[in-house]
Amino acid sequence: MAVLAAACANLPPTSTLAEPVTDAPAEGTLEPDFAEGLKAIEMKDWKAAIRLLSSAALRDTRNADIQNYLAYAYRNSGDPELAFRHYNHALELNPRHRGAHEYLGEAYLMIGNVSKAEEQLAELRKICLISCEEADHLAQKIAEFHAKATK
Repeated sequence: MAVLAAACANLPPTSTLAEPVTDAPAEGTLEPDFAEGLKAIEMKDWKAAIRLLSSAALRDTRNADIQNYLAYAYRNSGDPELAFRHYNHALELNPRHRGAHEYLGEAYLMIGNVSKAEEQLAELRKICLISCEEADHLAQKIAEFHAKATK
C-alpha cells in the first residue's frame, strides 16, 4: 500500500504548518472512492482511478491529496492538460503540498519544460528546508532529463 502511505504523508498537520505529520489516518478512514482510486493507481488502471478520484473530489472539494492523485492519473493516462489543472488546484488548496510540487515538476519535464520543473524543485527546497524525498526525486528526474538532452 505504498500509494496509500504516500497519500497520507501529505495530509496537513492539525495545529501549524511547521509541525510534521506524525500520525497518518488509519486505512479505513479514507473516503471509499479515494481509497479505491489509490488502489486503481497501484494497478495502473488510470481510467478507473480517474473515475473513482473524480467521484471522491466531488464529495471532498477541499482535499489537495485527491486533486494530486487525480492529476497523477490524468498525467499517466496521457492527458497533461487535465493533469496540470488538477496539480494547480491541489496547490491552491495546499501551497505546501510536496507531492503536488514533485509531480507537477515531472509533468513539466514530460512536456519538455525544464525551467518550470526547476521552479517546482526550488519551491520544494523552500518547503522542505532540509532534504526531503520529493525534492530528491525531482532533482534526480531533472538531472536525468539534462543527461538525455546532452546525448
